[in-house]
Amino acid sequence: MVPFAVAGIVVWAVLGLALLVFFRDWLTQHGREQWLWTCLAGFLVGFPGLAVMLRHDANRRRRRAAGLPPPD
Repeated sequence: MVPFAVAGIVVWAVLGLALLVFFRDWLTQHGREQWLWTCLAGFLVGFPGLAVMLRHDANRRRRRAAGLPPPD
């Protein structure tokens, strides 16, 4: 699950940087600056998601090492 969280963070960062570098003037002229904030929010929210996925994977490894059955 960790690669999905990392990929999401990277996608939001790349989109935000592309909008900032290449489309900033267009966004400002058309009143669409919120797209930059949306990318920033997606990037920042990805970090708690990454932490959750790291914890989930660690718990799964611990359960498998102990020979416990998967939870229902």
